[in-house]
Amino acid sequence: MSFLNGKVALITGAGRAVLSDGKSGSIGYGIATAYAKEGANLVITGRNETKLTAAQEELTTKYGIKVLAVPADINPQADNEAVVKNVVDKAIADFGRLDVLINNAQASASGVTLADHTKEQFDLAIYSGLYAAFYYMRACYPHLKKTAGSVINFASGAGLFGNYGQSAYAAAKEGIRGLSRVAATEWARDNVNVNVVCPLAWTAKLEQFKNAFPDAFKANVHIPPIGHFGDAEMEIGRVCVQLASPDFKYMTGETITLEGGLGQRP
Repeated sequence: MSFLNGKVALITGAGRAVLSDGKSGSIGYGIATAYAKEGANLVITGRNETKLTAAQEELTTKYGIKVLAVPADINPQADNEAVVKNVVDKAIADFGRLDVLINNAQASASGVTLADHTKEQFDLAIYSGLYAAFYYMRACYPHLKKTAGSVINFASGAGLFGNYGQSAYAAAKEGIRGLSRVAATEWARDNVNVNVVCPLAWTAKLEQFKNAFPDAFKANVHIPPIGHFGDAEMEIGRVCVQLASPDFKYMTGETITLEGGLGQRP
């Protein structure tokens, strides 16, 4: 029996996006699929209700788990604390517990140089990524403390390596890494571990980036040494399953690059 059987994971940005060839193209949905296969019940959020509903229906039908889908959009105009509280309150009302928080959601104007970036574009990245992680971590902490749970936050090689045309995105992602390290220090006594994943997978967003900003795509995105882009479920989602396992409780505050050999660091 899987250690996740009957446990509850909250995953942001988990709508079911589709690639031009019809295949699934969402890291959040890939993670949700990996967790569903292990018997975890899910709380999924995102800005697009249609994509959330599609994910909910498919995950429930295929894997026989319970999936709560709650639309949520963290942005400069919203009462973001209330938005997140609504998601977490509904999760606890439905399931009575929370074991894993995965902050995957992120929007940005990738491909726009720093000199050309507007405040609105910068806010888009900071609110959808950094502020979202902050609000969800703060709201989920009391419940994760009760279950000795895990937090998995998503950052990016854009921040690690200073990718061209991704200033706001990189700033948001590096902010998430700093926030995660502090949480790892403060929450270790509660046996809540917090780690960061920097992925490289072929997604609908990456496909859109290639089509919209071919020059920036060519400068930033390369086939990794392993010879292919990662699979959202098998090569990103499966690692996220392991990061929430009892075997990894001693590891906290770390950044893991899942980039097929591109993310090597000293």
